Amino acid sequence: MDVSIQRALNDKLYDKRKVGALELERVIRELVVTRDYPRVQAILEQLCNEFAYAVHQPHARNGGLIGLAAAAIALGPELPRYLEKIVPPVLACFTDQDARVRYYACEAMYNIAKVAKGEILIYFNDIFDALCKLGADSELSVKNGAELLDRLIKDIVSESAASYVSVLEGELSYDLADKEEIEDRPPPPTAFSLRRFIPLLQERIWVINPFTRQFLVGWITLLDSIPDLELVTFLPDFLGGLLKFLSDPNRDVHVATQSCLDKFLSEIKRISRVKKGIAESKKSREGGKRKREESVDSGSVQIGAEEGDEVDPDSSDDHGEEEDDDDDASGEEDWIPGQDVQINYRKILEILTATLDSPLEEDSLLESLRWIVEFLDICPEEVLPFTPKILAHMLPAMASGVESIRQAAARVNAGLMDYVVSLSDEPEIGGPSQSTSRIPISGERQDGASSARASLSSSRDLEIRSPTPAQAHKQSLPNANASPPSGAHPQVDLDYAAAVNALTLLFLNDHEATRVAALTWLIMLHRKAPRKVLAFNDGTFPALLKTLSDPAEAVVTKDLQLLSQISRNNSWKLNNSSTMQLSELRKRLRNLESKASPALYAPHVATFSLCLLAQAYEQAYNLLQIFAELEMTVNILIQIDKLVQLIESPVFTYLRLQLLEPENSIGYLHIAPKVNPSSSTSSSYDRPNRLKGRDDGIIRWNELLEKFRSVQERARRAQRHSGETEDGRGSLSDVRLGEGADGKGLKETRNTSGPPVPVKDPAPPAAPTTAKRTGGLGMRQIRNLGGAVRGKRPG
Repeated sequence: MDVSIQRALNDKLYDKRKVGALELERVIRELVVTRDYPRVQAILEQLCNEFAYAVHQPHARNGGLIGLAAAAIALGPELPRYLEKIVPPVLACFTDQDARVRYYACEAMYNIAKVAKGEILIYFNDIFDALCKLGADSELSVKNGAELLDRLIKDIVSESAASYVSVLEGELSYDLADKEEIEDRPPPPTAFSLRRFIPLLQERIWVINPFTRQFLVGWITLLDSIPDLELVTFLPDFLGGLLKFLSDPNRDVHVATQSCLDKFLSEIKRISRVKKGIAESKKSREGGKRKREESVDSGSVQIGAEEGDEVDPDSSDDHGEEEDDDDDASGEEDWIPGQDVQINYRKILEILTATLDSPLEEDSLLESLRWIVEFLDICPEEVLPFTPKILAHMLPAMASGVESIRQAAARVNAGLMDYVVSLSDEPEIGGPSQSTSRIPISGERQDGASSARASLSSSRDLEIRSPTPAQAHKQSLPNANASPPSGAHPQVDLDYAAAVNALTLLFLNDHEATRVAALTWLIMLHRKAPRKVLAFNDGTFPALLKTLSDPAEAVVTKDLQLLSQISRNNSWKLNNSSTMQLSELRKRLRNLESKASPALYAPHVATFSLCLLAQAYEQAYNLLQIFAELEMTVNILIQIDKLVQLIESPVFTYLRLQLLEPENSIGYLHIAPKVNPSSSTSSSYDRPNRLKGRDDGIIRWNELLEKFRSVQERARRAQRHSGETEDGRGSLSDVRLGEGADGKGLKETRNTSGPPVPVKDPAPPAAPTTAKRTGGLGMRQIRNLGGAVRGKRPG
């Protein structure tokens, strides 16, 4: 540069620097016309090194900035070749300590970008990062300059971001390849890359400054409005931070963020509708095509049969090919924006459920609930795996002090419950079965949708009835002729264990509405899958018993309803031993061969019932002797009482007849109501005993009994050591005898019993009563029964 230009650019007065810049612009224009590019390169080097990078000389930096802007204007169409030399020093001045330098840097970048247009997008990330910081600058003039530059960059991005390719990329392609290779090569990359920008946005989205937040929301909204960019694909990368903006005390930030989120949600819904419509259209076209092919084939066969003409397969093939071509052509023409956009629903739901963990951020919580409601309509199968976590935070929100949050939580609750109810019931052993649940599903809601929704959502009026044993057994039978409904979604598994754990913990919630809603969910889940939810020996059962002392009447009512449902289901399970469908199994047990033996499992009554079915009466008597040494629990006594009632069923007729043998009648008459044992005493003790015996040498009963006794003793010691005997968890009936001596079966059973729930101290045992029982057997009567089976008189 001439010495006069250098002196002017280094002056402290702006007017003199401006005069020097105008003179420099004239010189560079002349050099471009004469194509003296080395001289241009030398001038740019001098502007950068001696002026723009002069850190401790603010006047020189200001002169260098205005000089670089003048050079960019003078270069015009030749500017793209020199941007890599001009832009970096201007970016460096954005962080200068002097506010005037930062302002002149904004002014210089504005002039450069105005000439470069789409070429400036190569440096978009650097400019965006600088503007993100300058938007919160303490100097008002700097903020105003940054705002002007921001508007210009937004205009350039809106016009060119989706398709602009740098001229340097085009020149490079032509230099490196001939014409044929260029046609085969993929198109060159665009100057702006959303994939390169997203990591920067991820880093900046967690800022706290309201001005920076406003800046970010503005850019996110702009980029989302450009159709070809499809910013919604990258939504999980910044959605978490964007939701935090809703809690900003600055009202402008809140309004802008809410509007941005609304646009994203509307776009997701639109894309979902487009994809569903395309899938339905494709399915209908395929169905129509198959029908046409079938009609053509059938028509050809009929014509040939009636007229005797030969069928020309080529003509039909040509016709079919023409139809295929027509279908393909129509499919290619009917392209709809958004049909190829991929949205990661699972990651979005992970962010939404994580936001539910922050109940203090009410705006974020409300927005997350609103999105979950919409996702239940868009992709309910994706929401289902998150059900336990949603329940843990959504049900407490139903008792929130904010009306809008309560309503949003209620909508989520109703939508999620309706979807879970619409899923098929759990398949039974032997094959999947069609759901015969009386809870209204999607196909049955037409008659009483409002009443069904109210019955499922109400905290007091829910009335889900458990099946009778006959109905429940019908549900368990495989239906060979049943077929899944058309158009049904693929079955998605619900984590019942995690859902029950989350609901059980909500029993400790302070709000009555939350506790009632948790019990309502448990009733529904148990109705759908009783084997996966609750049982008498489940660790959650003590929590239900403790809830009976809840001060809220609605909670106690729901608790009793659930306990009644569990009880009826358990009765149905015990009744299975007397059903017609197990008659073949009972016959095989009665004709027990030497190579097979009934496995002795630790559930006491089940083992005893198995021995009765197998007519192994002496071993049943030995089991009763072991029972007498064990500590009785409520669960065991309930099962014994039900078994005694089952003995009166037709299945055990042979047992009752055998017990009426004169040599065995004493014990049975002792337990029979209103019968005097002495009046039926017979002297025919010489008659042969017709009770079916077992050869101890064939089946090793003694080893099985000793194994049963040892495992029961280990379980008793383990219970006493852990202190869990009183609350009913880890019951002896949970232990399987086939486990090794290390007690692994006991540990595994305890680990699956659910979360520890505090229970009240057990009430003292009631005083023995002398009232007569007309039905059911006590332990003394059971021993008498065993003595009768063994052929002994009761003591």
